[in-house]
Amino acid sequence: MDGCSPKRVADNMRKYGGFIPGIRAGRPTAEYLSYVLNRITWPGSLYLGLVALVPTMALVGFGANQNFPFGGTSILIIVGVGLETVKQIESQLQQRNYEGFLR
Repeated sequence: MDGCSPKRVADNMRKYGGFIPGIRAGRPTAEYLSYVLNRITWPGSLYLGLVALVPTMALVGFGANQNFPFGGTSILIIVGVGLETVKQIESQLQQRNYEGFLR
């Protein structure tokens, strides 16, 4: 996993001439990338954890049957696959000059 570390990315950016406007190359770039990754990762992970737990909390809160076939992770996967499928259908229809699938 070291290939995606902020230090390695900053070194590769400097080696190949890339930069972030307003940030110096080297250690400041690595610190900025680490800061941005933390700002993105923490809220995203908390959100996904909450989405995974909501169905279980809802079942307990409503006193429903515990044999519900879908957990939070399953619902998350189903919604993701559904959205990706609609996106691919839309792109296929747009290539053929159709107005759209859901409009």
